[in-house]
Amino acid sequence: MIKKVDHIGIAVRSLETALPFYTDVLKLPLLGIEEVESQKVKVAFLKAGETKLELLEPTSESSTIASFIEKRGEGIHHVALGVESIEARISEMKEQGIRMIDDQPRLGAGGAHIAFMHPKSTAGVLYELCEKKG
Repeated sequence: MIKKVDHIGIAVRSLETALPFYTDVLKLPLLGIEEVESQKVKVAFLKAGETKLELLEPTSESSTIASFIEKRGEGIHHVALGVESIEARISEMKEQGIRMIDDQPRLGAGGAHIAFMHPKSTAGVLYELCEKKG
């Protein structure tokens, strides 16, 4: 079961350049910045009401975020859906014919367990299943 939209991922070339718009202009509180080495990104989370915005800066040219920016420019990258029992949700998606990028959950920012659905199965939208423990 989907609990909520957990966050919206936004690809940016530079957190340093992008953050002032979100913090100074939109007045969104910055919740924290961390590097996720396994995904080759630096991430900033901002609180936007009940949802968060996740700014994603590539830390390597081989990052999927770097490839995304190269092809499409900066902008919305994915929508993360908060779930419980991510393994069960992955199984349900596959049973429904949804192609998964991640057949098993992996560790994402903030210690969340995540798995992405392939946008070819979801009308062109990259969705992330996101389970947070505790």
